[in-house]
Amino acid sequence: MHDISENIKIFLNYLELDKNYSKETISNYGLWLNRFADYIEAVEWKNNIEQIEAMDITKFRSFLNSEWLSKKSINYHIISLRSFFKYLHKNNIKTLPIEQLELSKLDPRHIEFLEKEEVEKILSMPEKFERNELKKYRDLTVLYVLYWSGLRVSELIWLKISQISLKNNQLTIVWKWRKERAVFVTKKAFEYLQNYLKLRNVDSEYLIVSLSRNSYWKPTSRVAIENLVRDYASLAWIKKKVTPHTLRHSFATSLLMKWADIRSVQALLWHSSITTTQIYTHISDKYLQQVHSLIDE
Repeated sequence: MHDISENIKIFLNYLELDKNYSKETISNYGLWLNRFADYIEAVEWKNNIEQIEAMDITKFRSFLNSEWLSKKSINYHIISLRSFFKYLHKNNIKTLPIEQLELSKLDPRHIEFLEKEEVEKILSMPEKFERNELKKYRDLTVLYVLYWSGLRVSELIWLKISQISLKNNQLTIVWKWRKERAVFVTKKAFEYLQNYLKLRNVDSEYLIVSLSRNSYWKPTSRVAIENLVRDYASLAWIKKKVTPHTLRHSFATSLLMKWADIRSVQALLWHSSITTTQIYTHISDKYLQQVHSLIDE
């Protein structure tokens, strides 16, 4: 008998040790898979992998929908189950074919991005409002690196000082499967980063550290970075919802509006598939249409 919960633990361990997935990804997979395990054991009275049928997946979808989860969130659950079942199949454990775990069709994705003037306002806020020199340069480093590199917030959080090259404005990210990724930032971003490093008086291997009392000098959290970005956007009187990912979207959109080719943007964002990058072409196409309409004015 192949216990569901026990095999989920083994699978998550496999993702960490063999696949080198990030802590955040493993945590998410654990959440989605254990939610399925709890449902299948409590509602369907099944704890053996080989007992799972296609109808169980359908009922699980309905359960998630009744919990007011979005289609996108439900798809994440199904994607995690696909990966889990694929792993089980490779290890000769009989399970439901992954072809029977279909994803829901999603509505066209809406991308929120900032205009150049809005970005400039946000980037100027720390120098206008922050009097503490250390916090000012730390926050400037966060904002400038997020925007001018297109980094994900999770990548910035775990970025180590040893991964920074001060000679050529370059950061090095160790990506999934231990691949290295070169990330470039502007000269101004590096100036703020250098000022921040000079003001630090602690031996921490991580670049961005917390300055709050209860977590002083520890690596900062995702929530802290999200709050930082939101607060400076509020100070700049930006009415849009602004997150670290909004800065990443704005970076990509800005490149396309400056005539960067889609493959270059894909490489800079480190998208594994070009289809992921193509969501930005809809935005740039609308922008170009507006520019073209000026001919008739």
